[in-house]
Amino acid sequence: MTAGTLRYPRVLLKLSGEALMGEGDFGIDPATVEGAVDGILELVAAGVQVGLVLGGGNIFRGAVLARGGLDRVTADHMGMLATVMNALAMSDFLVRRGQRATVMSAIPMGGVCEPYDRRRAVTLLEDGHVMLFTAGTGNPFFTTDSAASLRAIEVGADLLVKATKVNGVYAADPVTHPDAERFVKISYDEVIRRRLAVMDTTAIVLCRDHGMPLKVVDMGRPGSLMRAVRGEDEGTLVYSDD
Repeated sequence: MTAGTLRYPRVLLKLSGEALMGEGDFGIDPATVEGAVDGILELVAAGVQVGLVLGGGNIFRGAVLARGGLDRVTADHMGMLATVMNALAMSDFLVRRGQRATVMSAIPMGGVCEPYDRRRAVTLLEDGHVMLFTAGTGNPFFTTDSAASLRAIEVGADLLVKATKVNGVYAADPVTHPDAERFVKISYDEVIRRRLAVMDTTAIVLCRDHGMPLKVVDMGRPGSLMRAVRGEDEGTLVYSDD
């Protein structure tokens, strides 16, 4: 498959920090990361330009400590640093597999990673680098879901992919409701109306208002990312009504 035949030739992948834990309760599970890298490398080999936003919940969850009394701004900054740690780890896994990867941070960290620069990021994507966008938006009170939506729009992604532990968006929690309906496609307005837990509302509205399609897929299903990028029936497509 060549880039010219891809349904979505440039994608932004959002991967939660918890997804890196595997079956553990904390930190990074190497086998789980290798599985994620396999999916990313499959996309790159097909000619897809890949950006990546990682959460930090496997290391630190700022909102939880904020509820316990820690200053919210301080807690959010600590959470942003956790995303940098995850991005550095993922970058190392990619590089060791022979894939060029560049980490950019919304918070300047000289000697650790590059500062976020949209034009340079696009140039590197076009040159075949996997781009890892980290430290959220650089501002407190915004989730990494919002950061993923923002970066996808900024770099001109054709699709935002949210990798979760379930294969799409359901009418109810499929863990507690095994018979819950999976939506093949659903509009952003319907997601908001039904209050479905897809991404936070800020992220949903950003995608809706900028016409950014979203695919929600199960990263654990072999080939799920490739099928999503081909436009096949994988997970759930969330779209703008306009």
